[in-house]
Amino acid sequence: MDKERVKPSILPGFMELLPSDQILFNEMLDIIRKNYEKFGFLPINTPIIEKSEILLAKGGGETEKQIYRFEKGSNDLSLRFDLTVPLARYVAQYFPELNFPFKRYQIGKVYRGERNQRGRFREFYQCDIDIVGNGKLDIINDAEIPSIMYSTFKDLDFGDFTIKINNRKILNGFFEWLNIEDRTGVLRAIDKIEKIGTGGVKKELSEIGINMEAIDKIIEFIQIEGKNGDILHSLRDMNIDNEEFQLGLEELSLVADYVKYFGVPDENMAIDLTIARGLDYYTGTVYETFLDNHPDIGSICSGGRYDNLSKYYTKQNLPGVGMSIGLTRLFYQLKEAKIIESKKESLVKALIIPMGDCLKEGIAIANKLRDEGINIQVYLEESKMGKKFNYADKLEIPYVIILGPDELKDEKITIKNMKSGEQKMFEIEEGISFLKR
Repeated sequence: MDKERVKPSILPGFMELLPSDQILFNEMLDIIRKNYEKFGFLPINTPIIEKSEILLAKGGGETEKQIYRFEKGSNDLSLRFDLTVPLARYVAQYFPELNFPFKRYQIGKVYRGERNQRGRFREFYQCDIDIVGNGKLDIINDAEIPSIMYSTFKDLDFGDFTIKINNRKILNGFFEWLNIEDRTGVLRAIDKIEKIGTGGVKKELSEIGINMEAIDKIIEFIQIEGKNGDILHSLRDMNIDNEEFQLGLEELSLVADYVKYFGVPDENMAIDLTIARGLDYYTGTVYETFLDNHPDIGSICSGGRYDNLSKYYTKQNLPGVGMSIGLTRLFYQLKEAKIIESKKESLVKALIIPMGDCLKEGIAIANKLRDEGINIQVYLEESKMGKKFNYADKLEIPYVIILGPDELKDEKITIKNMKSGEQKMFEIEEGISFLKR
C-alpha cells in the first residue's frame, strides 16, 4: 500500500509568491538595493542562525518570547529576529578591519514567532541601512537618511509620501521638565490621539496620574503644527528650561535645515512631534515615512539615531543612525490596497520555437542572443505548433522566434510579435538589434 500523501502547505505567517508576484517583489528589492548603493552603502550578509547568547545579550522581554531558539548538539542557537543585533556583533567582531564611519546595508530574512494574524509575518525581509561612527558621528548624517528614503520611495513610485521627523531628546527633555516619570504611558496615550481624540488622550493621561497642569502642557506641545519653521519657532517660544530639550531642538533644527541641501523637497519632509518610536533604543533623531493617500497602511519605513550600537559586545563607543524597510509586510499591504499590481508573467523577451530538425541550431541562436544580453527561452518539448504559441501567450512573452528549414537555408530568423500578430524575417544581426530595442 502506498504511503499516504502529505497535503502540500506552508506554515502560517510565511509568504510564498507565484512567479508574477515574485518578479514584482524582486523589482522592488532591486530598486531599494540600487538606491542604497547609490549613497555609498556597502553590502554585508550575516548568518540567519546566530548564537543565542549574541541575540539575547540585551536581556529577555518580548524578544525572548518571539525568538526561534533551538539546540543542535551542544550549541544553543537562534534565528535572527532583526538585522540590527547581527550588525552590532559584526561591527564589534571586525572593528579593526572596518573604516569609519562604516556605511552598510543588508537585505535579508528575519524571523519572529509572533501571534498569527493577517498581514503579520514570522519570516520577512528587512532592508536596512546604518551609518556607524567610531566614538562620534556628526549630526549631518541624520539629515542624509531622509534623502535616501526620498530617493528610494520616489523610484518605487507608490504615490505621494511624507517623511516625518522628530528628536527623542526633545520629548525626554520635555517630560523631565514636567517631572513626568511614566514617559512610556504618556507616549502610548499620545500615540492614540488620532483614534481617541484630545479628550480621550486627556482622560488616559489623568488615569496614569498626570496632573492637569502637565496634561495641558502636553496637549499644547503635541498640537503644535504648521510648516517646519513654524514648529521650530513654537518650540523655542515655549521657553523650556531643560538642557536635553534645548539640545534636541538644536539637533532637529540642524537636520531640518540640511535635509533641504540633500535634495528633499519641503512637501516630502515634515516635523511631527508625536513621532516617538523606539522608546528603549533611539536616543536622538527619529523618522517614520507614510503614504499620503493611504495613512491606514501606517509607517512604510522607519529609523533613527542611537548612542551605542555594540555596547553588549565591545567597550568601543559606536554611535549610529539608520533606517529599515520591512519589505515583506509592505509588499503585502500594497497589494491588498491595490497600489501595486503584478504585470509580468515572464522575464523572457522572446521564445525560440524550432521547427522540424532545427533544435540544435535554435539552441545555438539562443546562446548568441543571450551573449547580447537578451533574455531568451527555447521551447524544448515536442508538441503541436498551437500549443507552443499558446505557451508563449500565457506567459505574455512579447516575441516568438520561429526557426525552420527556410530560415536556416537563408541564415535568417522569423520574429513574430505576439501582441499584434505581425511577423517578419530578419538577418540574425538585424534580429538582435530589433529585440534589443
